[in-house]
Amino acid sequence: MAAVVIGGIGVDAARHVQNGAQWPLAALPLLLAGHTLVEAFVWWGLRGDVGDVVQTVATALYLGVAFVVLPVYVPVMVLVLEDAPMLRAVEIVTLVAGVLCAIWLAAALVTEPFTARPEGHHIVYHVHLPAGAVVIALYLVSTCGALIVSGQRFLRWFGVINLAAVALLAWIATDAVTSLWCAWAAVTSAAVAGYLRSAGPATSRGAPASAS
Repeated sequence: MAAVVIGGIGVDAARHVQNGAQWPLAALPLLLAGHTLVEAFVWWGLRGDVGDVVQTVATALYLGVAFVVLPVYVPVMVLVLEDAPMLRAVEIVTLVAGVLCAIWLAAALVTEPFTARPEGHHIVYHVHLPAGAVVIALYLVSTCGALIVSGQRFLRWFGVINLAAVALLAWIATDAVTSLWCAWAAVTSAAVAGYLRSAGPATSRGAPASAS
């Protein structure tokens, strides 16, 4: 049900795109809707409603999107909306951090065992991460930092709120951050759709309508 709702929000966001540079931002809710749908298969596997192979594939896909796709996707999304050369230079640094993070995490998913287990109303994912603190730092730089340094007021607030959310979720349940933060990010899809409804033409490459 959540995936259907988020997907509907994503369709609404896509309907209000007025510039090619807005497409990565508009597509984010659809990406997160698919991500939420994949986790439904993980849940069904943990309950025994689908086979072990389906659960394993769904878990790998869920972690792949969270760990490999998002650290690269978010900085690219910010870059295509950015016009200020200095900010673009900083955002390229966040993209490099995201690429390094994605490679590191992809290697961990391929070479190390990963597990998923239910705990209350969320799933706890476990992947062995050598130098985990470094990976976490790269992940936060790419997924939150890229937003925070954006020249777009909406994206800056989006980044600040998401960073606060991940900090809160880590304090509440450290082992569940992967599941809960991605769920939170999906909820914020409504903010993306609302922004695109009100922003007018994209600000990329010199259109100043929504820059601060």
